Amino acid sequence: MTWRGSTTVLDRIFACLPYLLPLIDALMFGRFLLMQFPVLQLLFVPLLPLIQLYTSVPFISLIVFFALFLAVVRNPNINHFIRFNAMQAILLDIVLILCNLVFQYILGPALQVGILLETLSNTIFLAIVVAFVYAVVQSLMGRYAEIPTISDAAYAQVR
Repeated sequence: MTWRGSTTVLDRIFACLPYLLPLIDALMFGRFLLMQFPVLQLLFVPLLPLIQLYTSVPFISLIVFFALFLAVVRNPNINHFIRFNAMQAILLDIVLILCNLVFQYILGPALQVGILLETLSNTIFLAIVVAFVYAVVQSLMGRYAEIPTISDAAYAQVR
């Protein structure tokens, strides 16, 4: 990834925040895993006020999505590092939206609730959690998080 100057501590923190969007959206895929292992729910307790706000306000996901894209990604006055991470978080969220549509309209009616549906849900949830942790750690260290294909698409949008 092309290095576009130094990042301050504040830039690194702001670069981590957009990754909360795909993490919160991934929780619906993690319901099977979180029910089987209730101790894992403790990891998400700090996010509970944010999750309640996110689920209680109608269309908040759409509002946050467009606010990130229009106010952060398309704003050249914001540091490239922050814009790149915001775009990467948006792309992860788009992947989740597509997975949700496939589950809702294709796999859900075909499989009902079965071991295959649970396994796919758990896999998607764990993949997003791993991507979240990786991206946040890399951002806090001031590095660009390289997620295959997603990073290439994000970089193409943020030039």
